[in-house]
Amino acid sequence: MNPITSLVTIVLAVVGALLFVSGLKIAGIAVGIIAAYVLFSLKMANNWERFVILRAGKLSSVKGPGLFMIIPVLDAVTAVIDERIQTTQFNAEQALTRDTVPVNVDAVIFWHVHDAQSAALNITDYRSAIDRVAQTSLREMIGSSHLSALLSERKEADEVLRAEIARKTADWGISVNAVEIRDVAIPVGLQDAMSRQAQAEREKEARVILGSAEAAIAQKFVEAANTYGSNAAALHLRAMNIIYETTKERGATILMPTSMVDSMSVALPAAFLGQGALPAKLPG
Repeated sequence: MNPITSLVTIVLAVVGALLFVSGLKIAGIAVGIIAAYVLFSLKMANNWERFVILRAGKLSSVKGPGLFMIIPVLDAVTAVIDERIQTTQFNAEQALTRDTVPVNVDAVIFWHVHDAQSAALNITDYRSAIDRVAQTSLREMIGSSHLSALLSERKEADEVLRAEIARKTADWGISVNAVEIRDVAIPVGLQDAMSRQAQAEREKEARVILGSAEAAIAQKFVEAANTYGSNAAALHLRAMNIIYETTKERGATILMPTSMVDSMSVALPAAFLGQGALPAKLPG
C-alpha cells in the first residue's frame, strides 16, 4: 500500500468515526464506506512502474506513473512491471566450440521492458525466460564459433549474441540494450599448448625477419663487390677508411707491408686519371 492511499484512508476513517460518535451515524457509515473504497481502489505507480489491469479477466488498461483508481472486486492488478534497465548474469559451462574445445563463458545482458502489456500477458515469468534464452543463445553462439574467433573477436560475438537474444524476446516486450562477454576460460592444458604455439609463431616471425635482413645485406655486399671490382680507387679508399676507423678511437699503430702502401700510391692516381680527374696534389 502506498503512503498516499494510507493517509487518505486514515483521514476518512477518523472523520467517519467522529461523525458516528457525534450522532451522525448514517454520515459516519457513509464516510467509512468511502474510506474502505479508497483503501482498495486508489493506487500509485512510480515513474518506472506500469500496472497491468484486468477487468473481469480481460485486459482493461495499463496504468502509470502516478495515481489512479480501479474498481474493487471487478478489477485486478495482474502485474507490476519495472521498466528500468535490468542486468542478468548468465554463463555456459563446458560448452564445445566449433573446433570441439570445451570452454566456460561468463556474460551479462542489459535489458528493459518497453511493452508492459506484452511482458505481463505473453509469458508467465519474463525474468526467468530471459535467463534461459540468454544461456541457450550463448551455447549456440559458442557452438558455431572457433575458439580463436571467440577469444580475439569479442565485440563481434557480443553483437551477435545481443541480436539473437533480442530476436527471441521481441514478442515479450523486451528490448536488449547490450550483451557483454566477461570471461572465456579454457582448459589449463590447452592454455599451455596455445602459449607454446604463440611462442613458436613469434620465433618463426623473428627468423623470417632475420633472413630477410641477411638477404638484403648480402645483396648490398654483392653490389659493393661489383663496385670495388670495377673501380680500384673506390676499393683503396674503402681500405683506407677501414684503417682510419680502426685507429681513430683506440690510438693503435697498424703495420702494413710496403707493397700494400706502394700499390695504394700507384693505384689511386691511375684510377682518378681513368675517370678523367686528377687530384691537385698526391701525397709524397
